[in-house]
Amino acid sequence: MKRRSLLSLAAMGGLGFTLGSYRYLSWQYPLTYKNCPSIDSRNSSPQLRFAVLGDVGEASKDQYRLAKTLGCYSEINPFSLVLLTGDNIYENGEIEKIQATFELPYQELLQQDVKFHAVLGNHDIRTKNGEEQISYEKFNMQGRYYTFNQGNVRFFALDTNPEAPWLEQLSWLEQELAITQQPWKVIFGHHQIYSSGKYGINTELIDKLTPLFSRYGVQLYINGHEHHYERTKAIARTTYLTSGAGAKLRPVEKSDWTAYSVSKLSFAVIEVYANRLEILGVGTDGQVFDRGIAYI
Repeated sequence: MKRRSLLSLAAMGGLGFTLGSYRYLSWQYPLTYKNCPSIDSRNSSPQLRFAVLGDVGEASKDQYRLAKTLGCYSEINPFSLVLLTGDNIYENGEIEKIQATFELPYQELLQQDVKFHAVLGNHDIRTKNGEEQISYEKFNMQGRYYTFNQGNVRFFALDTNPEAPWLEQLSWLEQELAITQQPWKVIFGHHQIYSSGKYGINTELIDKLTPLFSRYGVQLYINGHEHHYERTKAIARTTYLTSGAGAKLRPVEKSDWTAYSVSKLSFAVIEVYANRLEILGVGTDGQVFDRGIAYI
């Protein structure tokens, strides 16, 4: 029986399937959703559009459901780039689970040559310090931290784990920020800096990173780790976006600097224009539930 037929039977509840040494039951892990939800059509023409989601690596019904919505959203509002904000494989970052946690849920986007760029979460470094994920081709990581350009945006991917080589990483980050020519600077890592969720404000990362954000005009910092969606008001001209509700949820409250927060399975979409970034929160129903703007 061909793989496609086997997966289709599993998705219809006919049988279980095995990936490597892991056994997945069809009633636990539906592989496909045939119908798209009603997608919020943007009718916009940004210079660049990209998506963000995090803490996805559950191989669960909720992950697959949101992944289907992400693929459907891209059909209506195309994007060519997805940022993964860490905890890509639960519980311990085992690369043997990569099919169930990444390749199957996002197969439609991968077939469309949508590029994923990942960072390491705290769960990802539990196995071989995350090295196998760094080497995994479809995560497009160039190391524990790295940078790349897309249009008029410079992206900086950080290893925000406490065990990261911080002295080396911070020196590299400042050097790269100083020479960047792109007007938009977007930094993403796993751990929160400003959050109204379980972990709250991260004073260590405030001390390490926010002086550089202010000095070099970073407009957007994106993270996971907290299992909710939250967008801040601009704090010293930087907007902080938590997008860690890719597979499971925790409660979130509001702080004085919160522009919008919700505990809801979701991903974020960023639309880049010459003079602004439009930040959108999108739920499993395909509808935009939050809209915010960051300026240069």
